[in-house]
Amino acid sequence: MSMSAAYSIRLASVSDAAALASLASQTFIDTYAEQNTRENLAAHLQESYTQQRQAREINDPTMVTLLVESLDELVGFAQMRRDHKPDCVTDPSAIEIWRFYISVPWHGKGVAAALMDRCVLEARQRDAQSVWLGVYSINFKAQRFYQKMGFEAIGEHVFTVGDDPQRDFVLSRAVNGPVV
Repeated sequence: MSMSAAYSIRLASVSDAAALASLASQTFIDTYAEQNTRENLAAHLQESYTQQRQAREINDPTMVTLLVESLDELVGFAQMRRDHKPDCVTDPSAIEIWRFYISVPWHGKGVAAALMDRCVLEARQRDAQSVWLGVYSINFKAQRFYQKMGFEAIGEHVFTVGDDPQRDFVLSRAVNGPVV
């Protein structure tokens, strides 16, 4: 089946942890391998994307894990959380879109926009007034996408990969009104 095949977006269950860990690792490598050392990449993957960690995060009641699936294969995911905010996020109800990745063959197919729409809907259903995220300062493709989806820069924070502190822009958007 072609990449124009149908896909669906659903909430993750703990039985998805292994597939999610695999997809999360691959999409992180695809996105950041050129900007990071192998050691830092490996350290980040081991810290963030093991099957056990994904199972814990899926079961965490303060998090939402959304999966994009086509033909029983995961092709994208988003994870949202409320447990911390940088100082530049002043909305106490804000939810972070902590991780947001689409498998490379699915880029440009409308999947990311559909997943972002679902993230905004999930935030609304949890009484958030806004969502925020961090985007790597040199990930220009992602920055263009988020701008298209209505996000605006409100500050910066540090995101560490292995032992490398990296500069992220913090972007935010309201969840009220029409989804972009």
